[in-house]
Amino acid sequence: MSRPADDVLVPPDPERVDPGVLTALLARHGWQLRGGTPGRYTRWTPPGDAGTSARMSLLVPDRRGEARYADHEELLGEALDALARCGVPSAREVLTALAVPGDEVRWQRAVPLIDGAAVTWTTAEQLRSAARIMLMAAARAERDRFGYFGQRHTGHATAFLEQVLVGPAPAGHQLTAYCPVPEGRSVTATLLRALQAARDAVDYQRTTGGMEAFDAAVGLGVCHELADSLIRLIRGTEGVAVTLSWAPGAGPPAGFAAVPEPVEFSPGDLPALEAASERYVREEPSVDVRVTGTVTRLRRPRPSGSGTVRLRVLAGADVRHIRVRLAEDAYRIAAQAHLVGLPVRLSGRLETRTGFRHLTHPTALTPVHVDEADRDRLLKALHGGVDTFEDSFGG
Repeated sequence: MSRPADDVLVPPDPERVDPGVLTALLARHGWQLRGGTPGRYTRWTPPGDAGTSARMSLLVPDRRGEARYADHEELLGEALDALARCGVPSAREVLTALAVPGDEVRWQRAVPLIDGAAVTWTTAEQLRSAARIMLMAAARAERDRFGYFGQRHTGHATAFLEQVLVGPAPAGHQLTAYCPVPEGRSVTATLLRALQAARDAVDYQRTTGGMEAFDAAVGLGVCHELADSLIRLIRGTEGVAVTLSWAPGAGPPAGFAAVPEPVEFSPGDLPALEAASERYVREEPSVDVRVTGTVTRLRRPRPSGSGTVRLRVLAGADVRHIRVRLAEDAYRIAAQAHLVGLPVRLSGRLETRTGFRHLTHPTALTPVHVDEADRDRLLKALHGGVDTFEDSFGG
């Protein structure tokens, strides 16, 4: 069996790299400015001990001004090649940030390290899972404001995550996500605002014992899902910090500091966050809706009587799928609509206790006859895209 090839970093095309962005990223990740000539180049050494710095020096040409070098692109390419080969951990982070010009979200957990570097498998999984929940919560809150989302806006949040890159985390106690700008800027701004509001609400609860600040924080993006992600991050640690760094090429959004302070939480914050998480679920009401959807699954234990159907939601609710139990007559209508390829429409109540997955008290189920214009509109509203819609309608 042949050995796998070494993990070689591929530097980006120098023509697509702004030297100003590169130097900003080097400074962000701990590289030291060691001189240079204004308007022509800067020289950088990696973070770490003096021995590492003495062995390597990175020359970054300046693109601005008349004093720039004639072979600017070649010099910049050499700097990027050296960065890819140097083996310094922060070099990989800099190159990843260049590949995705976006905002960086960094999670750091104070957990016991094995031999000063490694963590257990479950600890690393907990970090990644909590970070995913947090980004999903921010993407949902960017779309709407609820104390508890359940399955609402799952499609929107999933689509956002598909644009996000994850940086290297060899030790497993820290993780970096790169969110593209401008597409993801509103999500990262929402995340920072929500984390700061959560921090303030926790401080208020620990000082006064009151939960009112958590209620007000919903308007700033705090929700059950965000609180749950923080609980998962904190549990089993001595503390966590979430740091957001804006994309150097885009700068900070209006109303935010150029270099936001890390938002930190400790195990002492867990009681307040756990109480808030439960409160958000308890206080969020069920929702009356009128839903249009395609029948994708039917099930009943006997050839006659009531049964359960699953609908892919096209309109009327911010969820992708719902289940509903129907009486015999309504079940037959749903089955016939499925066979002939028509969506159905019905009213009911989306239940909080099931994460808005189930519709109770269904009434007025009827097939929906769609013309060409309605068909196009429903195609655009369908989360699964054209192929899935055609499959649901039997081609």
